[in-house]
Amino acid sequence: MTHPLIAREGWLVLLAAFAAALIATWLIGWWSIPFWIWAAFALQFFRDPARVPPPDADAVIAPADGRIVVVEKVRDEYLDREALKISVFMNVFNVHSNKSPVDGEIKGHWYTAGSFVNADLDKASTENERNALHIATARGDVTCVQIAGLIARRILCYVKAGDALARGQRYGFIRFGSRVDVYLPTTARAEVSIGQKVTGGRTILARW
Repeated sequence: MTHPLIAREGWLVLLAAFAAALIATWLIGWWSIPFWIWAAFALQFFRDPARVPPPDADAVIAPADGRIVVVEKVRDEYLDREALKISVFMNVFNVHSNKSPVDGEIKGHWYTAGSFVNADLDKASTENERNALHIATARGDVTCVQIAGLIARRILCYVKAGDALARGQRYGFIRFGSRVDVYLPTTARAEVSIGQKVTGGRTILARW
């Protein structure tokens, strides 16, 4: 199956944006430039290039494009355990397609309504709207949490308990600035550092 270069979540938005730009050009000429800027922004936001994950069997890969904002041991509230937490912050210029960090089976799925504070802040993990998956793997349990941001108002998740995921498999999308938290067993070893830019489906976050 051919991978779409533009995420299906953006097709209607792009259709509306370019239609508005064309109509504005016909009606007001050069004054239509802001409409074309918005259409170009929407086009880059909803791009969704295919990614090939690294073959390393012990690798946990980035679930999203963005910047690392957390690498620390914390309490995983979903599985009630100590865990290594690695968080990826996505700004509006990053690809917002979310990909599974590991191979495994989904054992649990939790949605929590919440606020929309800046996803770059630590409190976003506990206060913002979020969607968490418990993924059981041969090497241990992983919790992967989609978190809405300051502008984001829509978390999309296309999998449920009982589904199998492969590393790099697309499973969701978050619109307009957000974050993904990954909780790993404390035995995992982080391969990234705070401030580092990562590529979803490709960059190795940790090894175990």
